[in-house]
Amino acid sequence: MKAVILQPSYIPWRGYFDQIRKADLFIFYDDVQYDKHGWRNRNQIKTSQGKQWLTIPVHSRGAQIEKISINDIHIVYDQPWNLDHLKTLHFAYNKAPYFKKYLPLLEQFYYRNDEFLADFTIELTIALARELGIDHTRFIRSSELEGIDGQKTERLIQILKRVGATHYISGPSARDYIETDKFTAAHITLEYMAYEYPEYPQLYPPYDPMVSILDLMFMVGPDAAQYFEMGKQ
Repeated sequence: MKAVILQPSYIPWRGYFDQIRKADLFIFYDDVQYDKHGWRNRNQIKTSQGKQWLTIPVHSRGAQIEKISINDIHIVYDQPWNLDHLKTLHFAYNKAPYFKKYLPLLEQFYYRNDEFLADFTIELTIALARELGIDHTRFIRSSELEGIDGQKTERLIQILKRVGATHYISGPSARDYIETDKFTAAHITLEYMAYEYPEYPQLYPPYDPMVSILDLMFMVGPDAAQYFEMGKQ
């Protein structure tokens, strides 16, 4: 069984969903420390003025925030960030061919007022994956697995063994810290992603692949899945 373990992110980019597509089981790594400057609560979209951040405000608790697990991070609603994000998406993409197709789904989530960041980002990610036609992948959260301990590679292997995975698909940056000998000893094969994707039409040149999956979905709609295939023109 092929598995992926990734921290939940807010409207992730195409490569994140490609890992979901390749996996039989996708595990949201939600019980590790929150990284304040990562992708857990923010991502970028394309606008006529260039790339723009969409950031979900969370309770910071000062410097202590990075000692909190991702699944314990609370969303702040002091300001209507959810309505602001919808408005920004509308201004940026209302001329995109498939914006209206996916708007009702996004509205459904932005009007939910989830208390926890992970509940919002995880469930939105799953919904977007299904819209992309990724129907075979199962999803769980690492926080649902009891008795998992250890650090880094050891912890990953414990999770993979618990779920019965025999093949692990990792992002390429993990080459710097993954201890491959431990995967060999555990009889789990290891694969690294190669993020090489064809270009697709965008509203605002120059082309930039490193933006939220929403950009691809708004532009090509049901054909989005075709743009995961390397070498497709």
